[in-house]
Amino acid sequence: MSTFAVEYVYDISRTADIDALRPDHRAFLGELAEQGTVLASGPWLDNAAPGALLLVSAENDTEVKKILDEDPFHRAHLISHRSVRAWNPVLGAFADRT
Repeated sequence: MSTFAVEYVYDISRTADIDALRPDHRAFLGELAEQGTVLASGPWLDNAAPGALLLVSAENDTEVKKILDEDPFHRAHLISHRSVRAWNPVLGAFADRT
């Protein structure tokens, strides 16, 4: 398995929808975390752009996208941009996962 850094950028014009679906979104990611697929997830705290960073364990970027396509935020079109990048954590808690 490889580790991927996924960035979500939320559609700021749909804040009420984001707030309404947040419990479902977090439950979905929580289940993936219990399975070991999501290693970490959380929102950005600066004011640059609303969104989040997720660390995901998967075989390849296609698998990451397929898994996250089921995210309630993605299904409701609340994510205006999603990037998936392979990441090689050489030090720290996420190192040696390959």
